[in-house]
Order: sequence, then C-alpha cells, then structure tokens
Amino acid sequence: MYLEHFGLSQYPFHLTPDTELFLGLESHYEAIQTVLSALQMGEGLIKVTGEVGSGKTMVCRMLINHLSDVAQLVYLPNPALSGDEVRVAVATELGLESTSRLSIVEEIQSHLIELSKQGLRTVVLVDEAQALSDEALEVLRLFGNLETERNKLLQIVLLGQPELDERLSQHHLRQFRQRITFSAQLRPLTLDEGVAYIDARLKATTEQQDIFSLAVKKAIWRAGKGNPRLINQIAHKALILAFSRQTSHINNEHLFAAIHDTVDSCKPKFKTPMLWGWSNS
Repeated sequence: MYLEHFGLSQYPFHLTPDTELFLGLESHYEAIQTVLSALQMGEGLIKVTGEVGSGKTMVCRMLINHLSDVAQLVYLPNPALSGDEVRVAVATELGLESTSRLSIVEEIQSHLIELSKQGLRTVVLVDEAQALSDEALEVLRLFGNLETERNKLLQIVLLGQPELDERLSQHHLRQFRQRITFSAQLRPLTLDEGVAYIDARLKATTEQQDIFSLAVKKAIWRAGKGNPRLINQIAHKALILAFSRQTSHINNEHLFAAIHDTVDSCKPKFKTPMLWGWSNS
C-alpha cells in the first residue's frame, strides 16, 4: 500500500510476529533467557505471562528459532483441547501416527526415551495457555512426570495472558502450580524502549529515518501504553493516513486520527501535542 511511497522494503508495523524485526528489549530478552536457562538446567515446567499484545507469540517464535537445532519441539498454538486431544496433538507432533487411545501415553514415553538416548531433549511450547482446560492441564502435569533417573523426558513452557495466573491460583490446580519452577512476565515498554522499538523497525525496513519525529514516537508510545501491538497498530494507521494525503512525514493530524481509530489506546483530548491532555483509557 504505502511501501513505495515511504521507500520501505516491507511493512515495519504489521501485526504478524516477524523474528527478523525482533529487538531484544530487556523484558523480552529476560523472558527468553529465563526459559532457555531453565530448560538447560532440566527444569520441567516454565511459565511466561504477559498482557494481550505484549509480545508473547514473538517470544515463542524466538524460542522456536533458538531450540529447533538442539531439541525436539512440540508446538501447541491452539490449546483449547480436551485431554485426549492434547495427547493426540503431542503424539502427532512427535511423528507418532498410529497410536491408540489405550497405548498412546506408553508410545509417547517410549519415543521420548529414544530421543533422550540420542541426547535430544523434548520441549512442549504452549501458546495462549490461559485457554487450557483443567483436563488438559492435568494431562500436561502427568506428562511432566515422565522422566528417567536423571532427566525429565518432557519439558513444558506455557505462554499465556495474566488470566493464566488467575487460573493456576485455584486450589484444585495447586499440584500443577507447584510444579512451575521458573516464571517470567512481559511488562509494557518504557518510553526509551518504545522509541527504540519504533526506530529499530524503521531502520530494518527503510533508509528514511525522519518519517516519525521524536515527539510523534513518544506520543505513539504514550497512546499505546507501551504495548507493542498497540504501538504497531497506531504507527501503521498513521503511515496509511500520511500516504493517503501524499505527505512524507507523520504529522499531528495523522497521529490523532490513528490513535482515535485504535481500540484500547490511550486517547488524546486535543490535537495539539503540548495540550493533548491524555485520557486514562
């Protein structure tokens, strides 16, 4: 749409997580390092939580990139499954196609033992883990019990919204909760991180570094509440508006309209930045 107009090689603020545009900001870097270190130490159950749009799926994809050469990965992007469906999904990801309901766990365990003998760890990555049913959580807990005398046969990483913590705080899930050895939480970006995030995405996609002024970048961060997804939405809409008016820079009019068109953004009350007077929501 506006790529040629701004001299962009790709859309810098599209919502689909692109690991080529990943910037190792402190919150995301710490989460990735926490998970990798816990896995290296042989821990069985690790949890990463963050608000909607905070970058959990990007973290998950970075983990996949880091682990794909050193581990057998089982990726569950849609955890709204029954207990039986979780068992089948794990078996399928491991390449076990002809498993029966009665023998599926035994076959999975036998395969995991063979992988362990080959020096490969097996890691289950569960995205949107807050959607897991109690039955599915119990299946994962029991999978976490599979081990040799020295090592866990299956290591599990849960990535979910804060609702996951609320779920796990329930008394009947205390067995699962107590198995979680390491946790990480994705926080909103600080002002400096927000500006660096915008700069990095522009630098990766264009040689024009003056499309957004510093004041505009700060306003985008403020309106997006430090949330990467909201920052992306606002910046993308502002670029569309500037393109539609055939201007080469984002001005206050473009930004004001982009913010007000973005659900969940913090709205300015006035169009003049010095007098914007931000709302609380």
